[in-house]
Amino acid sequence: MPEATIVGNAGLHRFELQQNGETAFLLYSKTGDSIRLIHTEVPEALRGHGVGSKLVEGVVRQAQQRELSIIPSCPFVAEYLKGHPEFAALVEPQHRWMIKPVQ
Repeated sequence: MPEATIVGNAGLHRFELQQNGETAFLLYSKTGDSIRLIHTEVPEALRGHGVGSKLVEGVVRQAQQRELSIIPSCPFVAEYLKGHPEFAALVEPQHRWMIKPVQ
């Protein structure tokens, strides 16, 4: 799969990743120094190829660069963060329960 770029679409409040003529996106809302990641949508044709994970990772890295804290309201984002503890510090402290592994 060729390298894809994640683009912010502020008008639609989403980050987009285009691949093979399809667009995966992650809806967000931004308040102050935090970003709430609301919903991840990956077209059927792109599912099972890691596109959703690539999108979430790119958005999380952009938040990190912009020094934004994250609220992982999207279950897919929360699951991604559970598997990538290196990003746990970016999650707002009162929302870290959302990324704790079930034991």
